[in-house]
Amino acid sequence: MNRPTQRKIINGVMLSLTGVCAMVTVSILFSILGYLVWQGATSVSWSFFTQLPSPVGETGGGMGNAIVGSGRLLLLAALTGVPIGFLGGVYLAESGDKGFPFLIRYAADVLNGVPSIVIGIFIYALFVRPMHRFSAIAGGIALGVMLIPIILRSTEEFLRSVPDSLREGALALGASKWRMVATVVVPTAMRGIVTGILISLARVAGETAPLLFTAFNNRFWSTGWDQPTSSLPVMIYTYAVSPYEDWHRQAWAAGLVLLTLVLVINVTVRMVLSRNAPAQKG
Repeated sequence: MNRPTQRKIINGVMLSLTGVCAMVTVSILFSILGYLVWQGATSVSWSFFTQLPSPVGETGGGMGNAIVGSGRLLLLAALTGVPIGFLGGVYLAESGDKGFPFLIRYAADVLNGVPSIVIGIFIYALFVRPMHRFSAIAGGIALGVMLIPIILRSTEEFLRSVPDSLREGALALGASKWRMVATVVVPTAMRGIVTGILISLARVAGETAPLLFTAFNNRFWSTGWDQPTSSLPVMIYTYAVSPYEDWHRQAWAAGLVLLTLVLVINVTVRMVLSRNAPAQKG
């Protein structure tokens, strides 16, 4: 067998293997989504989004408090983690690769690999025990800590993708470095930075372990930021391990809503990035 034929065979085999792997990945996603639709679609209704959970042992009710609670926790997480991650990413992108910036990158990578339950225990010791109560504030801070390394690294990468010619042009026109960063570099990469923030929010939206130690749960509308707050991931866990069949169906419905939210965010991000790709090339 000559070498061109051998190369064609190897190329065909490898392309077939990659295609099979891609199909397996996509099929797993659609299998999960399809099973969630099959198990939980019948429980998704207007009352599911607006009503409180029904008393123990009764059927019906909804997860309006958990949906609102998840939104509040994500808002607090964004207020906590986005500014720190964004400013840290700007610093890393403009300060080189050695010395202190290297330590920050290493620490961010280590923090990104820390199990979420460890972060939950840390925030529990730092905020919940001194306050003597679970609270939305503690839950938001826990999720915000998880956001920081993701946003920091994604912001750095998008800022580094800005051509150096833009930086040099701004400096040549007499702009100071901070003005060059604020008026040229950051606006150029802003669409990518926003997509990175959205992806990170979708990433932490399904976290359960840190919320069990911080925000805990609440079967009623939360009366304040310093009170225990319900969330979709915790409600899914609570309902899934319960002995009630109706709660199981609602857990599947909550999982469907949560996965749909994550898919919508990811599809939106992909669309924004695909629209931004030609502009970056130009």
